[in-house]
Amino acid sequence: MKLLGILVAVWLGVATAAVAAEKVCVVRVQGTIGPATASYISRALGEASGQGAQCLIIQLDTPGGLLDSTKEIIQSFLRAPVPTVVYVYPAGAWAGSAGCFITMAADVAVMSPTTSIGAAHPVGIGGGEKVDDTMKQKLENFASSYIEAVATKHKRNAEWAKSSVRESAAITADKAVQLNVVDFIAKDMPDLLKQLDGRTVDGKKLKTAKAETVEIPMTTREKMFQVVAHPQMMMVLMLIVMYGVIGELTSPGAILPGVVGVIALVLVLYLASVLPMNIAGVALIAVAIALFIIDVFAPTHGILTAGGIVAFFLGAFMMFDRTEPFLRLSLAWIIPATVVTALFFIFVVGAGLRAQRSPAKAGGETMLGCTVTATARIDATGGKVFIEGAYWNAVSDTPVEPGKPVEIVSVEGLTLKVKPKAT
Repeated sequence: MKLLGILVAVWLGVATAAVAAEKVCVVRVQGTIGPATASYISRALGEASGQGAQCLIIQLDTPGGLLDSTKEIIQSFLRAPVPTVVYVYPAGAWAGSAGCFITMAADVAVMSPTTSIGAAHPVGIGGGEKVDDTMKQKLENFASSYIEAVATKHKRNAEWAKSSVRESAAITADKAVQLNVVDFIAKDMPDLLKQLDGRTVDGKKLKTAKAETVEIPMTTREKMFQVVAHPQMMMVLMLIVMYGVIGELTSPGAILPGVVGVIALVLVLYLASVLPMNIAGVALIAVAIALFIIDVFAPTHGILTAGGIVAFFLGAFMMFDRTEPFLRLSLAWIIPATVVTALFFIFVVGAGLRAQRSPAKAGGETMLGCTVTATARIDATGGKVFIEGAYWNAVSDTPVEPGKPVEIVSVEGLTLKVKPKAT
């Protein structure tokens, strides 16, 4: 009996340790879906597998994102070594557009109360100009068939999934459960783990009731790219490119503006490859820059600068698709950027270019036009002024009394010719 008691105690200890050892990995995805998000989720799936996690839970709150990145995430779900659970969380969260695709592609789809899902009409497949009606139809057909296949694989409502693409349909969490769009509603993480416990996914029975949750955070690199992959940041970087590179051209040797501009240019090229941009908007901004520079050289009395301001505003307005909230560049960004850019070219660039075009001055020429004070009476026979740390001989056709201001009109050897300065 004593031996039996020891064996039972050992068995209970091992069983308790096994239960306590169960893990569930969690990632948090907020904001737009882009390359950084796809990289983050793919890495997290690998880490969850390495830790022997029961599943990977993706807490999702997104207005949408890029279809290319969404496809990468779904493909990583299909080859995932651990079950995937998408949890639309917290209250008030939205699995919109790309988020709808990702939710329906998960092994288990869950929503928290007062959340919504849908409006999955596609925006674009990566960077590029705005597509025509034929391409839009092809893109819509592709997205519709794609989400239908994803929903069918997990035995979810494929008809509603197609309507979310073609008609931008959106529903609440309660309705999503009724229509078999998601599996169930969980009010918080403990409730989610409790309801997941015992569910079988691909032949694996989940043990999550008492599992330890381990969060997998974004790396610094992923956070950086997640931050910069926004239209607002694209606008800021484009301004830095313009100010930096053109500042270096107008003030050769400054170095720092050029270095900063080149770094920003590399980031702009990266964002141009992942954000759906309108080439017409980019072209208008290029035209605006050309008009600003030409107006410095051409005597147009500001006409070209005015045209440049209009072109820059329209280019910034058209640069991104304004039908999607996450791609919309608001007037609160466009108007200040236009004003600052116009002032930069009018005052900074204009002054730099005019200085480069002005004839070089050296020696006595640098004193021409300067106003100084007569230190002794100045007339046609002579006088004195003090300038640049030295006394100079001065002559004037009109007599000037000591202490009166005079303007230097010419330099004749070591003598300055001056004239009275009106006060």
